[in-house]
Amino acid sequence: MLASLTKLPFFVVLMGLGALLMIVPAAHGAILDDFNTMRIFFYGMILFGILTLLVGLATAGYSPPSVVRSQLVTLAASFTLLPVMFAIPFYEAVENTSFLEAWFEMVSCFTTTGATLYDAAGQLTPSLHLWRALVAWLGGLLIWVTALAILAPMNLGGFEVRAVGRIGTGVSAGPAMAGEQAASAERLARYAQELFPIYAGLTLSLWIVLMALGDVPDVALVHAMATLSTSGITSVNGLSNTVSGFWGEVAVFVFFAFAISRLTFSRQLRRDTDSRTLLTDPEVLVAVVLIGSVTLLLFVRHFFGVVVADEPLFEDFGVSLWGALFTVTSFLTTTGFESGYWSDTITWVGLPTPGIFLLGLALIGGGVATTAGGAKLLRVYALFRHSEREMAQLLHPSSVGGGGRAARRIRKQGAYVSWVFFMLLSLSVTVVMLLLSLTGVEFEAAMILSVASLSTTGPLAAVAGEAPILYSEIPDAAKGILAAAMVLGRLETLALIALFNPDFWRQ
Repeated sequence: MLASLTKLPFFVVLMGLGALLMIVPAAHGAILDDFNTMRIFFYGMILFGILTLLVGLATAGYSPPSVVRSQLVTLAASFTLLPVMFAIPFYEAVENTSFLEAWFEMVSCFTTTGATLYDAAGQLTPSLHLWRALVAWLGGLLIWVTALAILAPMNLGGFEVRAVGRIGTGVSAGPAMAGEQAASAERLARYAQELFPIYAGLTLSLWIVLMALGDVPDVALVHAMATLSTSGITSVNGLSNTVSGFWGEVAVFVFFAFAISRLTFSRQLRRDTDSRTLLTDPEVLVAVVLIGSVTLLLFVRHFFGVVVADEPLFEDFGVSLWGALFTVTSFLTTTGFESGYWSDTITWVGLPTPGIFLLGLALIGGGVATTAGGAKLLRVYALFRHSEREMAQLLHPSSVGGGGRAARRIRKQGAYVSWVFFMLLSLSVTVVMLLLSLTGVEFEAAMILSVASLSTTGPLAAVAGEAPILYSEIPDAAKGILAAAMVLGRLETLALIALFNPDFWRQ
């Protein structure tokens, strides 16, 4: 069976998985007596299952002229065209929405952004919320697999920081790269077979823990899938409205670790890193420093706010510290969950939400080959090591950096490509802001929405500004721009630039 799937184009396999997943909201609707949703998704499963079968028969054994180009095109098409398939049953089930809005919602889910047009309670049935979380969960699994099977051999997606060969061409210093390119389908199947049990097992574990803490099963499942996929999707307007409360947030906080470093979920993924243990992983070290420093800064800010107000309620300091710690970690991993104790902290102190901190954390993002978006912690580490070396040379011009070949590569080539990526990211934010401004979106809202889309942190719109920004109130043209920005943020600018590499298109 697995050998037969490797003969099909990867896009067709994704179509089949998407069609198969439609049985979940159909079954859930039947359990809740929501027969309208049940029928729509059941018919959708049959329709797209047949369509997948026909396309699979027509393309079985197809061999693209360029494997590398085909893989990048497949990724771009997956995040733009597959949401059309996901949106059709969603559009039919919601009824009072446009197809553009349904497509925007599915692009947001599949890119694990989590920006939603349906933020009011009761707009969607529990089965539709489950479908949103499922689409995001499938998108997270796709990111796990393709990051290692496609982007890593091409030295993209953050792997270029440690790369030895050329970036974006699939050319490596290793002699086995040609064989790996020829066996791209087998590589995809191998990583999918390796990572799916881990991904599903982690989701199941968190789901069981949240249910044991008192959450309703479907709410717990949505939050478990949203945590592992870092989409931040919720069916009850946040973790503050759950029964699990503080201990539920603690459980979710523990699983944020899987968006910080890929070494947390697989020991076999250490082939491209010099880290022997998780504690020496540069991404983990950078995350700990960022989380600790920003949390401490926010806590001190709140502490002095209380002192100035002459209301030193010291018993609430623990609440303030936890609210800051959870929220900071959530936005660094681009999940976007806000602690229920964070809003209490704001009320207690009387200071507005420091949205600029959350914007910066979301732009930095999580680890390479994880479901987190943003610029990636490894690129920040490379720039830090480069600046550290430059400062050392200012004091001791004749000093030798040391650290070995890998450390020198990170300080030089790694820092160079990281700086290029940050410049491209800044340029992308500027362009998206300009396009949003042309549609009538105000400057501050345009900045927040641009960062939220490019960092795949949709919940930023609700907490980063002075007042929440509703995606449902922006123009349709702006929704299309943001959807394109989500795809760009998910694929990363370097990957799209590599797609236009002249080497791909030469015969």
